[in-house]
Amino acid sequence: MADLDNAQIFQEARSQLLGLAYRILGSLADAEDAVQDTFLKWHKADRHTIDAPVAWLTTVCTRRCLDLLRSAHKSRVDYVGTWLPEPIHTPIEEGVENASELAGSLTTAFLLTLERLTPKERAAYLLHDIFEVPYPEIAETLELKESACRQLVSRARVNIEQAKVRHATPLERQEQLLAAFEAAVTSGSASAFAALLSDDVQLATDGGGRVPALLEALHGKAAVVEFIVERLGRFWADYRWVALDINGCRGLVLRQEGKVVTVAAVSFAYDDAGRVTNIYIMRNPDKLSRLGETTY
Repeated sequence: MADLDNAQIFQEARSQLLGLAYRILGSLADAEDAVQDTFLKWHKADRHTIDAPVAWLTTVCTRRCLDLLRSAHKSRVDYVGTWLPEPIHTPIEEGVENASELAGSLTTAFLLTLERLTPKERAAYLLHDIFEVPYPEIAETLELKESACRQLVSRARVNIEQAKVRHATPLERQEQLLAAFEAAVTSGSASAFAALLSDDVQLATDGGGRVPALLEALHGKAAVVEFIVERLGRFWADYRWVALDINGCRGLVLRQEGKVVTVAAVSFAYDDAGRVTNIYIMRNPDKLSRLGETTY
């Protein structure tokens, strides 16, 4: 019975651990590895000495994520082209109370902003502001003084607030953008799409050196619209378009006809006026293989 209870404790905490690990690492595969390593330590631990199981699991998982993040740093520095977080399927229902919070903490723009923080800033901010872990527990997890953890969170907030990535764009606006984007690609009619873009919009693609993709991001409305109409219109005409909620926002995937193969995933970032500031196109097949799975 005790083993069953311990397994149940871990399973109940697993979703939160996976969500924390994914936000720290930006990779679902690495997040699952961190959670699995946490489970192995939990299985071997003397659980009679653990007074707060969820706090213990969160500490172990966070520390493992920080180890993995340090190991991942070199590979991201040497990455071919632009590195983007692994996209995940996150169904959003209009009117759901936590929809805006989910959108704000899982968007690609938010995860890329976290990449600019130090590992401990990232962990401290996520633990406190997203998962509501109190400072004394964060201090124990990061093996720092509580005052140092408060400073980490304060510095992280400044960076994130400057990036303006934690606001929610109305779903109607997102759906309007998707329709205009599809029209621009499939028919070459780009006027409605261009009207929804900010003047300094950026477009980035991640091929991971595995498939053709832009090595550097495009900047500016004219360059982005030309690429979408001329390049994507030529190569994406025969793909099947599937609307999908990606990282807390409306997005889409393109599948190859007759095969269960996702060849691209497209997601967007918006400013507080609802204009598109960033377009993210994932082409790396290693990051597309499990996009149909649901993860929070």
